[in-house]
Amino acid sequence: MLNVAPALTAWAALGLLLLMVGAAVVHGRRGEWLPYVAMNIMLAIVAAIVVWGRFGDYAF
Repeated sequence: MLNVAPALTAWAALGLLLLMVGAAVVHGRRGEWLPYVAMNIMLAIVAAIVVWGRFGDYAF
């Protein structure tokens, strides 16, 4: 949005993706399926879309 270090966007989204997957695993083991695991999965999907778009062949 502000064009400040746009190359870091992909790495930040990748970190968020890994964090959300880990959070979904932890919440799943604790038996907190709805709404916690569902929200983690939704946020992981959004982060995966950003990672795919930024690390794609046409990126940078």
